Amino acid sequence: MDNIDLGLLKQVNEWLAQGHRVVLGTITRTWGSAPRPPGSSVAIREDGLVAGSVSGGCIEDDLIDKARAGVLAEGVPKVVRYGIDAETANRFGLPCGGLIELVLEPVLPRTRLPELLARLGRGERVRRVLTLANGDVELQLAQDVDELQLTDTTLITHHGPTWRLLVIGAGQLTQYLAPMATALGYQVLVCDPREEYSTGFEVPGVQLLREMPDDTVRALKVDGHTAIVALTHDPKLDDMALMEALQSPAFYIGAIGSRANQAKRQQRLIEHFGMTAAQFERLHGPVGLKNGARTPPEIAVSILAELTAVRYGYRVPAPERVREVGTVVEAGCVT
Repeated sequence: MDNIDLGLLKQVNEWLAQGHRVVLGTITRTWGSAPRPPGSSVAIREDGLVAGSVSGGCIEDDLIDKARAGVLAEGVPKVVRYGIDAETANRFGLPCGGLIELVLEPVLPRTRLPELLARLGRGERVRRVLTLANGDVELQLAQDVDELQLTDTTLITHHGPTWRLLVIGAGQLTQYLAPMATALGYQVLVCDPREEYSTGFEVPGVQLLREMPDDTVRALKVDGHTAIVALTHDPKLDDMALMEALQSPAFYIGAIGSRANQAKRQQRLIEHFGMTAAQFERLHGPVGLKNGARTPPEIAVSILAELTAVRYGYRVPAPERVREVGTVVEAGCVT
């Protein structure tokens, strides 16, 4: 399962292989309210077929018309703006004051799309520099700062995962969690030194590490774009990872297990490993949103839902159960 960025580029590559002409549009700036953020992309084939989105429909319709008329973009990239005045903003479905700026880029051999896809397939993060005057592209290793930049001469974009998820344990739950997280744009690493679990584990685009969990967390150089989730149910492995994780700047740290098991874990980490109560407060346990999830894929969804909330600065309160399995709720009463 690919993330949105990689999936769009693969679609463009397939169209090119079929002999189609394709233009890639990238949002570079927005003013006021806009349906999509900078960095969002759309690809338009010469016959009007579309992949991706930059507005949710109206701007895409205009691009489709221009593509079919053969006037979308030819030769070199160009910068276009939608919503400059109230009339055009209304026409393209933008809120009052909204404005979207796009770079439209014909996809040609100099775009170096196959090379970019190969590097993304290896899990690399790539800094792409597009020269506006001639359409030439340079692919570089991504740097610490990964914001989109548009100047008078270049468009700089970054491709590949910006967020990392380290999962401790290669069990059944991870088989669901890893590909789902990959689809959300995470670079997923799975650590499990247990041969009986790591042997045969294979999820496309996911790196398997067989070192001990505490060594793995230290070697990873955890930053504020990293999440760590312990899923082995084995205190010898989960606790080792959590000892290091809770002292790191990871934006999310979670561990599977019941509330009773979490209480026992807190006692172990504080009494035997010198953790503080404040450090343990950072642990999300039981891991995931409390939404009644029971099966491995449901639990994977709940974990990723909580990751998403924390990533964007939201705190989701514990839900109130309104229905027991097999019962019906009417006007607040269980019948």
